[in-house]
Amino acid sequence: MDALDLLRDLTSRPRDAAERMRPELNPVSLNARPGGHDNSVAWLLWHSGREIDAQLADLTGHEQVWTSRDFAGRFDLGPEGDGVGYGHTPEEARRILVDDPELLLGYLGAALESVEAYLDDITAAQLDDVIDEDWEPPVTRGARLISVIDDAIQHLAQANYALGMPTGD
Repeated sequence: MDALDLLRDLTSRPRDAAERMRPELNPVSLNARPGGHDNSVAWLLWHSGREIDAQLADLTGHEQVWTSRDFAGRFDLGPEGDGVGYGHTPEEARRILVDDPELLLGYLGAALESVEAYLDDITAAQLDDVIDEDWEPPVTRGARLISVIDDAIQHLAQANYALGMPTGD
Protein backbone atom coordinates (compact mmCIF):
# COMPACT_ATOMS: atom_id res chain seq x y z
CA MET A 1 0.00 0.00 0.00
CA ASP A 2 1.46 3.37 -0.98
CA ALA A 3 0.94 6.77 0.68
CA LEU A 4 -1.93 7.74 -1.63
CA ASP A 5 -3.73 4.48 -0.85
CA LEU A 6 -3.30 5.17 2.87
CA LEU A 7 -4.77 8.64 2.42
CA ARG A 8 -7.70 7.21 0.45
CA ASP A 9 -8.35 4.79 3.31
CA LEU A 10 -8.09 7.59 5.86
CA THR A 11 -10.52 9.69 3.80
CA SER A 12 -13.10 6.90 3.97
CA ARG A 13 -13.13 6.96 7.79
CA PRO A 14 -15.18 10.15 8.33
CA ARG A 15 -17.78 8.95 5.82
CA ASP A 16 -18.04 5.60 7.61
CA ALA A 17 -18.37 7.30 11.00
CA ALA A 18 -21.10 9.61 9.69
CA GLU A 19 -23.01 6.72 8.13
CA ARG A 20 -23.03 4.86 11.45
CA MET A 21 -24.71 7.93 13.01
CA ARG A 22 -27.45 8.14 10.38
CA PRO A 23 -30.13 6.20 12.34
CA GLU A 24 -29.77 8.55 15.32
CA LEU A 25 -29.95 11.78 13.32
CA ASN A 26 -33.21 13.73 13.48
CA PRO A 27 -34.06 17.41 14.04
CA VAL A 28 -34.02 17.02 17.83
CA SER A 29 -30.74 15.11 18.07
CA LEU A 30 -29.07 17.33 15.47
CA ASN A 31 -29.82 20.59 17.25
CA ALA A 32 -29.63 19.51 20.89
CA ARG A 33 -26.79 20.91 22.93
CA PRO A 34 -26.00 18.25 25.55
CA GLY A 35 -24.61 19.78 28.70
CA GLY A 36 -25.49 23.23 27.35
CA HIS A 37 -22.50 23.23 24.98
CA ASP A 38 -22.78 25.69 22.08
CA ASN A 39 -21.74 23.20 19.39
CA SER A 40 -24.60 20.88 18.48
CA VAL A 41 -24.27 17.67 16.47
CA ALA A 42 -25.48 19.68 13.43
CA TRP A 43 -22.71 22.22 14.04
CA LEU A 44 -20.10 19.44 14.33
CA LEU A 45 -21.21 17.75 11.09
CA TRP A 46 -21.50 21.07 9.24
CA HIS A 47 -18.09 22.19 10.54
CA SER A 48 -16.48 18.91 9.48
CA GLY A 49 -17.67 19.42 5.91
CA ARG A 50 -16.76 23.12 5.89
CA GLU A 51 -13.22 22.66 7.13
CA ILE A 52 -12.52 19.86 4.65
CA ASP A 53 -14.06 21.87 1.81
CA ALA A 54 -12.38 25.19 2.57
CA GLN A 55 -8.93 23.75 3.23
CA LEU A 56 -9.04 21.53 0.16
CA ALA A 57 -10.10 24.48 -2.01
CA ASP A 58 -7.12 26.43 -0.68
CA LEU A 59 -4.88 23.50 -1.50
CA THR A 60 -6.24 22.87 -5.01
CA GLY A 61 -7.25 26.35 -6.10
CA HIS A 62 -10.72 25.03 -7.00
CA GLU A 63 -14.03 26.48 -5.87
CA GLN A 64 -15.50 25.06 -2.70
CA VAL A 65 -18.38 22.61 -3.15
CA TRP A 66 -20.18 24.85 -0.63
CA THR A 67 -20.75 27.30 -3.46
CA SER A 68 -20.16 25.26 -6.63
CA ARG A 69 -22.92 22.80 -5.72
CA ASP A 70 -25.07 25.41 -3.94
CA PHE A 71 -24.84 23.91 -0.49
CA ALA A 72 -24.68 27.50 0.77
CA GLY A 73 -28.16 28.14 -0.64
CA ARG A 74 -29.58 24.81 0.49
CA PHE A 75 -28.33 25.26 4.05
CA ASP A 76 -29.33 28.94 4.15
CA LEU A 77 -27.31 29.66 7.29
CA GLY A 78 -26.48 33.27 6.54
CA PRO A 79 -23.02 34.71 7.15
CA GLU A 80 -22.18 32.15 9.84
CA GLY A 81 -22.55 29.37 7.29
CA ASP A 82 -20.05 30.86 4.87
CA GLY A 83 -17.24 30.56 7.41
CA VAL A 84 -15.97 27.24 8.71
CA GLY A 85 -16.96 27.71 12.34
CA TYR A 86 -13.47 28.30 13.66
CA GLY A 87 -13.72 31.22 16.05
CA HIS A 88 -17.51 31.20 16.23
CA THR A 89 -18.86 32.99 19.25
CA PRO A 90 -21.36 30.99 21.31
CA GLU A 91 -24.18 32.97 19.70
CA GLU A 92 -22.91 32.29 16.18
CA ALA A 93 -22.51 28.57 16.87
CA ARG A 94 -26.08 28.43 18.20
CA ARG A 95 -27.36 29.94 14.94
CA ILE A 96 -26.14 26.90 12.99
CA LEU A 97 -29.45 25.03 13.00
CA VAL A 98 -30.02 22.19 10.55
CA ASP A 99 -33.00 19.83 10.65
CA ASP A 100 -32.08 17.74 7.60
CA PRO A 101 -29.58 14.96 8.28
CA GLU A 102 -29.40 14.09 4.58
CA LEU A 103 -28.27 17.62 3.74
CA LEU A 104 -25.52 17.46 6.37
CA LEU A 105 -24.36 14.00 5.33
CA GLY A 106 -24.60 14.97 1.66
CA TYR A 107 -22.36 17.98 2.16
CA LEU A 108 -19.83 16.03 4.20
CA GLY A 109 -19.85 13.34 1.51
CA ALA A 110 -19.33 15.90 -1.26
CA ALA A 111 -16.38 17.42 0.59
CA LEU A 112 -14.83 13.98 1.05
CA GLU A 113 -15.43 13.16 -2.63
CA SER A 114 -13.40 16.26 -3.48
CA VAL A 115 -10.52 14.92 -1.39
CA GLU A 116 -10.75 11.55 -3.14
CA ALA A 117 -10.75 13.23 -6.56
CA TYR A 118 -7.73 15.31 -5.55
CA LEU A 119 -5.87 12.17 -4.46
CA ASP A 120 -6.52 10.74 -7.92
CA ASP A 121 -4.92 13.83 -9.49
CA ILE A 122 -1.65 13.94 -7.56
CA THR A 123 1.36 11.67 -7.25
CA ALA A 124 2.88 10.26 -4.08
CA ALA A 125 5.94 12.46 -4.68
CA GLN A 126 3.74 15.59 -4.55
CA LEU A 127 2.79 14.75 -0.96
CA ASP A 128 6.26 16.02 0.01
CA ASP A 129 5.73 19.44 -1.59
CA VAL A 130 5.95 22.23 0.97
CA ILE A 131 2.73 24.22 0.74
CA ASP A 132 2.99 26.45 3.83
CA GLU A 133 6.28 27.80 5.11
CA ASP A 134 4.64 29.80 7.93
CA TRP A 135 4.94 26.83 10.29
CA GLU A 136 7.92 25.12 11.88
CA PRO A 137 8.44 22.67 10.38
CA PRO A 138 6.94 23.81 7.08
CA VAL A 139 3.71 22.02 6.14
CA THR A 140 3.75 19.54 3.29
CA ARG A 141 0.81 18.62 1.09
CA GLY A 142 0.63 15.21 2.77
CA ALA A 143 0.69 16.64 6.29
CA ARG A 144 -2.08 19.09 5.40
CA LEU A 145 -4.28 16.32 4.01
CA ILE A 146 -3.75 14.21 7.13
CA SER A 147 -4.51 17.20 9.34
CA VAL A 148 -7.74 18.00 7.49
CA ILE A 149 -9.05 14.44 7.70
CA ASP A 150 -7.89 14.00 11.30
CA ASP A 151 -9.81 17.12 12.31
CA ALA A 152 -12.96 15.74 10.67
CA ILE A 153 -12.54 12.40 12.42
CA GLN A 154 -12.21 14.15 15.77
CA HIS A 155 -15.35 16.24 15.21
CA LEU A 156 -17.34 13.22 14.06
CA ALA A 157 -16.25 11.37 17.20
CA GLN A 158 -17.53 14.32 19.25
CA ALA A 159 -20.83 14.22 17.36
CA ASN A 160 -21.17 10.51 17.96
CA TYR A 161 -20.48 10.98 21.66
CA ALA A 162 -23.01 13.81 21.87
CA LEU A 163 -25.66 11.63 20.20
CA GLY A 164 -25.42 9.28 23.17
CA MET A 165 -26.07 12.02 25.70
CA PRO A 166 -29.43 13.28 26.98
CA THR A 167 -30.91 15.86 24.60
CA GLY A 168 -31.76 18.51 27.19
CA ASP A 169 -30.63 22.01 26.27
